[in-house]
This record gives sequence, structure tokens and C-alpha cells, in this order.
Amino acid sequence: MPYTIMKNAEFFTAALAQKYVFALQIGPDGMYSRVGAGLVQMFSDEYVKLKNFDGSVVLYSRSDTKFQH
Repeated sequence: MPYTIMKNAEFFTAALAQKYVFALQIGPDGMYSRVGAGLVQMFSDEYVKLKNFDGSVVLYSRSDTKFQH
């Protein structure tokens, strides 16, 4: 079962453990869909930066995105 990451300590633990985190956002149909995945590179109270499988880096807003691992 996926675990939802919400607290700064949980992002810190995921970054240290180098766990792949999935980014999910609500679509027009009201359902969550996966928009990205990767390793936590940086996090703040407002944003999370994930390094994708292909090496690209994407910044996600914590208010618009749900994170799971």
C-alpha cells in the first residue's frame, strides 16, 4: 500500500534513503493521476524537487501535489 508523504521529516527520510517518490495531481475528472516520479533532491514548505529516472529535475508545488512512496 502506498504511503503518503506530508511532513518535512518524511521528505528528509525519503531523500536520505533514496526512495523513489511518486507525484500525483488531481485531474479534470477529480481523480489523482501520476504526473512524475523520482528521488527527492530538495524540499521546502512550498515545493519539492524530484530528479526523474532520466536525470531531469522537476519542481512540484506541495499545495497542488500529493507525494507517495
